[in-house]
Amino acid sequence: MRLRHIEVFNAVMLTGSVSAAARLINVTQPAVSRILAHAELQLGFALFHRHKGRLVATREAQTLYPHIERLFHQLDEVQRLAAGLRGQQREGHLHVLSVLALSYEVMPRALKAFRALHPDVEVTIDGLHSPQIVSALVLQEADLGFSFVAPSHPALAQQVLGEGRMVCVAPRGMLPSTLVRAGALHLADLVQTPVVRLGANDPLGAMVNLACREADVVLQAAFTVQTYHAALALAHHGLGVALVDACTAASADRARVDVLELAPRLPVPVTLLRLANRPASLLADAMARCMQEAVRQTLADCGLAEPV
Repeated sequence: MRLRHIEVFNAVMLTGSVSAAARLINVTQPAVSRILAHAELQLGFALFHRHKGRLVATREAQTLYPHIERLFHQLDEVQRLAAGLRGQQREGHLHVLSVLALSYEVMPRALKAFRALHPDVEVTIDGLHSPQIVSALVLQEADLGFSFVAPSHPALAQQVLGEGRMVCVAPRGMLPSTLVRAGALHLADLVQTPVVRLGANDPLGAMVNLACREADVVLQAAFTVQTYHAALALAHHGLGVALVDACTAASADRARVDVLELAPRLPVPVTLLRLANRPASLLADAMARCMQEAVRQTLADCGLAEPV
């Protein structure tokens, strides 16, 4: 099949009719019919047959279509890569990716320092999950990314900017005063307490789940959320104890919640991601340095107890 055959075949599969396919790819209906007929002639089998006035894909077409879908996905990636390469030609622009947890306290501090150094540079920031950050960087859609536990990729280099840890954010009055005064607690201390947890598909959520299994502790998951600040918000409203990273806890309202060290200590590295085979720009290097200092400041300002 030629590329034009594949394009028309895909359009018909998506729309279910010759007329709709013609509108989708901006050609005439006779052109779609002619290209389909030519494709079938080359293939040696029919792709569609008519049933009650509608086109119905043959068994052969249905077998072929998943491969066509993968091909179009690859073509989309080529287009995204081309757009990313075109975007790199812009001077005075930096595209940064970050997990949402770093965008509330750490990122604003870093941007303030970066803007003082480069007041005329336009910065675009996208909040994504770690796998999305990896994918976008590989496709060269951004200059650098910041994450916690990111999946490794041969095209990317990783650098740890600082190491936070998981902490417990508890609504005022929910935990015994002895624990609050101690400033630290163990997972077992939360067995009878409603807990707000991160989803098991989240790296930090998986880390907490593993720690619970190793400590033979079963927590009451009153709520399971997908973002760290959603967990923090529920703690602020008294709905449960949130297990979050220290950078997220830096946004906690200490008038409404207590922030305590969690044992066993669960480290949360803040990681810089960027392409391994491409020299970093001066702007990207400057942003990395600003982010590293912002991580240090944020963790220092958390006021947490020493690890137990």
